Amino acid sequence: MRVPVLRVLAAKEFEDAARSRWLLGLVAVFLALGAVFMAVGSMGSAFGGTAGFGRTTAALVNLVLLVVPLMGLIAGALSVSLERERGTLEGLLTLPVRADEIFWGKFLGLSLALSAALSLSFGLLAAVLVSRGGAGHAGAYLSCLAATLLLALTCLALGLLLSVASRRAATALGSALLLWLALVFAGDLGLLGTSLAVRLRPEALLASAWLNPLSLYRLLAIDATAAGLDMLGPAGRCAQDALGAWLRPAALAGLAAWLAAALAASRSVFARDPSGVGLK
Repeated sequence: MRVPVLRVLAAKEFEDAARSRWLLGLVAVFLALGAVFMAVGSMGSAFGGTAGFGRTTAALVNLVLLVVPLMGLIAGALSVSLERERGTLEGLLTLPVRADEIFWGKFLGLSLALSAALSLSFGLLAAVLVSRGGAGHAGAYLSCLAATLLLALTCLALGLLLSVASRRAATALGSALLLWLALVFAGDLGLLGTSLAVRLRPEALLASAWLNPLSLYRLLAIDATAAGLDMLGPAGRCAQDALGAWLRPAALAGLAAWLAAALAASRSVFARDPSGVGLK
């Protein structure tokens, strides 16, 4: 791949994402709710800094689990399908640009846009946290940010997979919303009901945490910030009991595997039919 071409494509994708209304809207929602949750959760710092920080982190992790996957999935879902629908991708393919360069340019540009938006959001929310006496937990807060960025990139790759497999933006967007609902609401709630109904063995309960990237993010964030066992969910508590100190490396490896697999599948599908002429 040619680095100058990749840089130009990534810069264009970054600018398009930075101007998009969906990204600005979701960032605004994330900031508004995050500021409220932090202000309420950190009230406990007056009685105990660690307890106040734990409640604040728990609220922030729950907010991330709802909003950040939606950011990544929508960004990825619209990246290729929207350009196919408008015909701009077909025009781009007539230029001396390789399909691989288009794919990686889109992923890198969107990754930078999402990372910048989330880093800025976390930075602004950190000001609220510091004003409430949470400055002593900077390391744990940065660990939570790093886990959040990895989750965002994983969901971006999943959204990109939906996009390269769709010819129309509405189809890709609808699939992204369905996947978001499945990941969010078929996680601990569905797992808890299933475990009670069929009496899952501890081994199956432990393995189930690796079937959902949101569960892996929860393990990473909660373990890094020590926000409380009640936030881990049934699979998370089982994983902590079984893995102990290996919990964080195992969860990190699982989330990285999700990212790598989604990117590999997306690139393979896009390389076979970049313009999407063989899709319905």
